[in-house]
Amino acid sequence: MTLLQIHEPGETPLPHEGEAALAVGIDLGTTNSVVAFARQSKPAALHDETGRAMVPSVVAWDEVGRAIVGEPARAILADTPDRAVASVKRLMGRGLADVTAIAGVLPYKIESGAGAHDMVRVVAGGRARSPVEISAEILRTLKLRAEAALEKPVERAVVTVPAYFDDAARTATRDAARLAGLEVLRLVNEPTAAALAYGLDRGAEGLYAVYDLGGGTFDFSLLHLEKGVFQVLATGGDTALGGDDFDRLIAERMLSERKHDGLGDVLDTATVKKALLLARQMKEQLSERDQTSGRLDLAGKPSFHALTRGDFEALIAPLVARTVEIARSVLLDAGKVPADVAGVVLVGGSTRTLLVRQAVDAAFGRPPLTDIDPDEVVALGAALQAEALTGGSDSLLLDVNPLSLGLETMGGVVEKIVPRNTPVPVQLAQEFTTYQDGQTAMSIHVVQGEREMAGDCRSLARFELTGIPPMTAGAARIRVVFAVDADSLLTVSASERTTGIEQRVEVKPSYGIDHDEMADMLHAGLDHAEDDMMARLLAESRVDASRALLALDGALAADGDLLSATEKSEIDTAAARLRAAVAADDRNEIGAAAEALETLSKTFAERRMDRGIRRALSGLSVGELERRVGT
Repeated sequence: MTLLQIHEPGETPLPHEGEAALAVGIDLGTTNSVVAFARQSKPAALHDETGRAMVPSVVAWDEVGRAIVGEPARAILADTPDRAVASVKRLMGRGLADVTAIAGVLPYKIESGAGAHDMVRVVAGGRARSPVEISAEILRTLKLRAEAALEKPVERAVVTVPAYFDDAARTATRDAARLAGLEVLRLVNEPTAAALAYGLDRGAEGLYAVYDLGGGTFDFSLLHLEKGVFQVLATGGDTALGGDDFDRLIAERMLSERKHDGLGDVLDTATVKKALLLARQMKEQLSERDQTSGRLDLAGKPSFHALTRGDFEALIAPLVARTVEIARSVLLDAGKVPADVAGVVLVGGSTRTLLVRQAVDAAFGRPPLTDIDPDEVVALGAALQAEALTGGSDSLLLDVNPLSLGLETMGGVVEKIVPRNTPVPVQLAQEFTTYQDGQTAMSIHVVQGEREMAGDCRSLARFELTGIPPMTAGAARIRVVFAVDADSLLTVSASERTTGIEQRVEVKPSYGIDHDEMADMLHAGLDHAEDDMMARLLAESRVDASRALLALDGALAADGDLLSATEKSEIDTAAARLRAAVAADDRNEIGAAAEALETLSKTFAERRMDRGIRRALSGLSVGELERRVGT
């Protein structure tokens, strides 16, 4: 008899023995993150033991420096804001100047990076950490969830990024995944991943728009879907516009109301985090009701705040209008009009906001598509791409380079080599020449951005091509080649045509982490693994001992008369020894002292139990006792 393996609806079958290592799709989100797995073109989000697919993108650290991720970290954020970090995705690949340009008060304490690597550091849990390190903790948690759900090691992933993430942010994302123990098969733009999910799951074809409004970023992409080919025609967005900004506006309103009522206007990071947490709760409630209210307790001074949906929509209307303007600009770039669009896919938790859905409806003349959970659709598409890259697929994903890449020429002018919205992977070249007679070297300055002057664009790399034969100005022929891979990461080479002299650089933005620094981080995790475990065991021993001492103090206060003076003195001496051990760093001494105290206290505990029984039986007749025993 042939046995059939039957799976519950929505449960993903596991690979057979001998198949390639598993690869998952990961949506590393600003507010929440999701991991998914696809089998036979059927993706499914992977859930925890409580049935939740989303992992809050919040990281906290306990007293001994251990990372805590997800819902427990969100609880710590509410109670002890200085030990937790949320929305760190907004800082990926950003330097201090970039961060200060973000509007509003950031709920972080920020430090500039040291040395050549300029990425900011976030101070939390007693030390400064880079956004790469913090994001790696989230990715590590997703990796563990996938391994628990699939019951196999997971070492490869397709990770999604906002379409408008620049080279620095993309590199930082790849570094975070490597630090978490994941090989990134491909970085896929979030709108493209969403379109991939809709195209395969729903058989959609034609021109589709993806409106992706997450917690920290907004992307709008226009894609053509036909017979398994997903071609991105144009994309645009804003990496500093998202649901976090909705929260910020509500928080600023509440803090302004407190100031008006004379309750203070202190804006430290803890205050801002608490206000933003309440603001997010109120925002989510207004997606289902017409009004809401909440209590904000700061410095022991509570305040109560009411917010109607109308007031909320008035606050966020300029931001929603900004997303529609970006969408119209992308349509213009592609030479399309709203009527050409067959459907608009909504992605991201912030698209649950009613004003957002109404604005999209009005802009395109049709209700947006919402039949796939907007919180999961990106991860589902990433899982499909992971399956395609590891097991083969009939689909073809043609993404685009989100920002123009070029060189600084004389006068600080930018010569664009790879225009934005160019399909990737791509290799394009252009010839340049020398500026002065006898010039034997040329400085190559690679920039990214849409501005005409290099000073207004992001600097990606600098290198020199030396050994150019001395010629008259304009005689040399310097060929510069830009190669952009499928992840929109760049390699630049320059060569002199007559001599063949060449220089080549894999562009590594200053905000990324170089191989040595990445190796240092990985080695540090291995080198200190034993120390970290010993610190954890010491902390746990201290906690157990402190609890035992607290219980002993209560017992002595209640029944200390059961001890003789000598017994009481011996127990006090043993307790003092344990307290001294807790204050020190010797876990073995804590254990020995705790064991000695337990031995000395055993007789005392037995006497207390006898007293308790006698008290319980006091005044009962034999008949009553027999009746109770009988029952």
